[in-house]
Amino acid sequence: MEITKLFFITYFAALLGVLPPGLVNMSVAKTCVHRGMRNGVLVAIGASVVVMIQAFFAVLLARYIFSNEAVRNTLFRTGIVIFGILAVYFFIKAKKNKVKEVKIPKHSGRRSFWKGVFVATINVLPLPYFCAISAALNITSKGQAGILEVGLFVLAAAAGTFTSLYVYVVGFNRIQHEPRNFAKYSNYFMAGLMIILVLITLFRM
Repeated sequence: MEITKLFFITYFAALLGVLPPGLVNMSVAKTCVHRGMRNGVLVAIGASVVVMIQAFFAVLLARYIFSNEAVRNTLFRTGIVIFGILAVYFFIKAKKNKVKEVKIPKHSGRRSFWKGVFVATINVLPLPYFCAISAALNITSKGQAGILEVGLFVLAAAAGTFTSLYVYVVGFNRIQHEPRNFAKYSNYFMAGLMIILVLITLFRM
């Protein structure tokens, strides 16, 4: 019963953590609009694979990070730099962006998968988030019971993340008939989002 609770608590925590607009889910949305539902799903899968790795390391680092303020702040500073660079990138891209007809390519699956991997990798905020969940659930990696807990924690984190991202895929797939309007404003939205993430990270520090 405790194992079941661990899975569902982690699952819904991951789902709700990814549900608000963020770097990963908005990248999924953009891909879905510009390249079709299939590629949006592949970005979501790529991101979920990285979340599995992040959740695993979060369990291993949970106690160390929360007992070492310097390490925690280093993670946050890294996030600030990354989000700041991305904010400038999306703003410049939005300024140069010309609204044009969007053509959905037929064969770009591998590229979409690795895009999901890349975007999720540079998004460092899930690490302290999963560390907090791991610490709250008191998950260890010692013994057979600990290994089972870690495995379920990792699977639940990935499953919850994918479920949330799939909601974005389905939702944004319905506006494919007007991708030009989405393309016009999405880069401005992403630039603004990066600035918000910088402010949130500064606050959390």
